[in-house]
Amino acid sequence: MKISVTFRNGEGENWQKVYAEEKMQKLKKYLDTPAEAHIVVSMEKFRNATEINLSSNGWNINAKEEDKDMRIAIDRCVDKIEKQLKKQKEKIREHKPRSIRRTQEPSVAGEELDETATSKITETRKVILKPMTFDDAVMELEETDDRFIIYRDTSSENVSLIYRRDDGNFTLIETN
Repeated sequence: MKISVTFRNGEGENWQKVYAEEKMQKLKKYLDTPAEAHIVVSMEKFRNATEINLSSNGWNINAKEEDKDMRIAIDRCVDKIEKQLKKQKEKIREHKPRSIRRTQEPSVAGEELDETATSKITETRKVILKPMTFDDAVMELEETDDRFIIYRDTSSENVSLIYRRDDGNFTLIETN
């Protein structure tokens, strides 16, 4: 994530820039593609304002907050952005992609299907890899009835697969 911090109405202190960048790093887990964040910090007497503009994958998400304390203004602004990102991800997850194609096997009355007919692809799915940790993936798998989950590991950026075995335990498969 490319982050730029701009100070309006004076020069800001280094801790403000570092604090804002650290808070923005927690939003990386909601972004699949590279993002660009522009943070504008302004100070006027006892009023501190923070404005964040986040651009990623055609999305433009904005948030603006004012408070007496700069840290609180930055925290609230990042929380607003996080809430909007979660809402956007939920919309994508609920929306059924057009690329899912289902073909039904032809029903043959009284005839045995040969081996080539049983090895046909019956369903094709495109998966959006969500960045998450191993623990997040296990929690999501336990909440659903799915047998497996494919995700992008946030620490190594590798694609991983976790599946539920018949005995209730999980198996992790990692890629290079």
